[in-house]
Amino acid sequence: MLDLLPDLCDEHADKVTVLEPLFRDFGGEHIFWGQVVTVRCYEDNSRVRELVASPGTGKVLVVDGGAMVRRALLGDQLAEKAVENGWEGIVINGAIRDAGTISTMALGVKALATCPMKTEKRGLGDVGVPLSFAGATIYPGDFIYADINGILVSREPLSHPLL
Repeated sequence: MLDLLPDLCDEHADKVTVLEPLFRDFGGEHIFWGQVVTVRCYEDNSRVRELVASPGTGKVLVVDGGAMVRRALLGDQLAEKAVENGWEGIVINGAIRDAGTISTMALGVKALATCPMKTEKRGLGDVGVPLSFAGATIYPGDFIYADINGILVSREPLSHPLL
């Protein structure tokens, strides 16, 4: 199956919020879903590094970088850590780098743009907080579903034959 979101929207319209279509696909997996882990950080990916180094099976990391694209919040090394630790995907309201390499990895990645500049590491960022961007509020523990049609969020897990 190449499309998941249209079916989920048809079957669960009253349970989902669709994020505004701002995000581009960068990962090797174009369909991904999981329970949300949130982090808010601006031009410092220290908390992203910590999270992708932890077990991520069945989880999607949602990163609010404030839509800033002057520094990349994810690169190939952190994406590789995410793959090693079983993360299903990463959604970034900001930029990534190493897009060519990330496109070959078994990881769903959606972000606004690319930027070759890495972040500074100052240990800043808030984990497990509600995030509001792209016309939606995303809470820790929500569920994210993504494919090439976009991203949607639900407060509860959704049923579908593909899931």
